[in-house]
Amino acid sequence: MLNYFIAIAAGLVCGVLSGFGIGGGTLLMVWMSALMSMEQRMAQGVNLLYFLPTAAAALILHAKNRVLVWRAIIPAAIAGCATAALGALLAANVDTHLLRKLFGGFLVLVGLSEIFRKGKKPKQT
Repeated sequence: MLNYFIAIAAGLVCGVLSGFGIGGGTLLMVWMSALMSMEQRMAQGVNLLYFLPTAAAALILHAKNRVLVWRAIIPAAIAGCATAALGALLAANVDTHLLRKLFGGFLVLVGLSEIFRKGKKPKQT
């Protein structure tokens, strides 16, 4: 029963982060694979299903607040869909241990880039 409440808490925290566009699904992947010992491919499947409603909710609210730049979204979405299909095919054929190492390396690179990146001041609208 405690695991059920922990899963709800993780979903809530990751949902808030997803709404901010921070990558709550990535943190959900870390929680499922590292802390819950879920197999990497299963965690990826759960993350993909988790992403659909959270992304839809965030998209609706961001569209309502007029903070979407469609000329950037459309080409990014097309490229993202194409490469997501290729990535899914690749992930299905890669050894699970290698997949975990690649994902961990990706997280380290993203973390380092956030730490050492020189911040640009956001545009005032």
